[in-house]
Amino acid sequence: MYRRPLQFAARSFARVSACRAASVFDKEACFRALAACQQAGVSSPFVTPCRTLHVTTQLCNVKETRQHTEEEVGAFTKLIEAMGFTGPLKYNKWKIKIAALRMYTCCVERINYDEFFEKCTLPDTLNSWFLVAQLHVWMCLVRMRQEGREGKYMCRYIVHSMWEDVEQRSKIMGIDAIHRKEAMKAMTETFYAAIFGYDEGVLSDDCVLAAALWRNLFNRQCEDPRQLELMVEYVRKQMQYIDALDGDDLLLTGEVKWRPLVEENAQSILKVVKPTYNDAGL
Repeated sequence: MYRRPLQFAARSFARVSACRAASVFDKEACFRALAACQQAGVSSPFVTPCRTLHVTTQLCNVKETRQHTEEEVGAFTKLIEAMGFTGPLKYNKWKIKIAALRMYTCCVERINYDEFFEKCTLPDTLNSWFLVAQLHVWMCLVRMRQEGREGKYMCRYIVHSMWEDVEQRSKIMGIDAIHRKEAMKAMTETFYAAIFGYDEGVLSDDCVLAAALWRNLFNRQCEDPRQLELMVEYVRKQMQYIDALDGDDLLLTGEVKWRPLVEENAQSILKVVKPTYNDAGL
């Protein structure tokens, strides 16, 4: 009857003592908190449980994605953003828009789509092009969401640029307005469904990521497990590489250089090239 109230009182005393010890570095308070925890049979407030990290079989050295600390914004900024507007950002909004357009351009102009069609046995159609493009756009969105409010603002214009490009390509191909509207609606549903699937896959093991690629990229028509293995390895190494890029450079330039689809040593991450200077500063 008395064990539960005693544990509750001990936990309360331990938390208060821990806060006091952390704020003023009182050693006696630390010892009293630890003694109270041991008497009540509860864990120490100073011991943080380790979080288990998943290690993939393909890229066992992929580092954990860093978490961006949420910046503190004022009440006025929160109000106008709740109304659908964008508050003041660290960088000029026009520069971020240009960088977003450049990043999307990297997703469509720096990718060898013919190689993807050949290696993954995809038909050379507008839909296949869109499935490959949305995979790279998703990887950019994952990276930029780590850059706080500026990154989220940039994500909006990356997606906006994608839909503008898809519509223009469909017009050039001669698709009439009715079929173009239906195709855009189907692509929109496919895109947002793929985002959820890829997000789950990149945070889980390779089996979950392979299932997401099988559903979205291969459209449930892949019978060769080597193709799935190739794409899982490709996504892992690209996420590893793009995560190593500097966030401020991405916000201002939007430049992304993708790793090749097939390479000899996928385990090795390509180091970001940085300028070197001599003693004279040149």
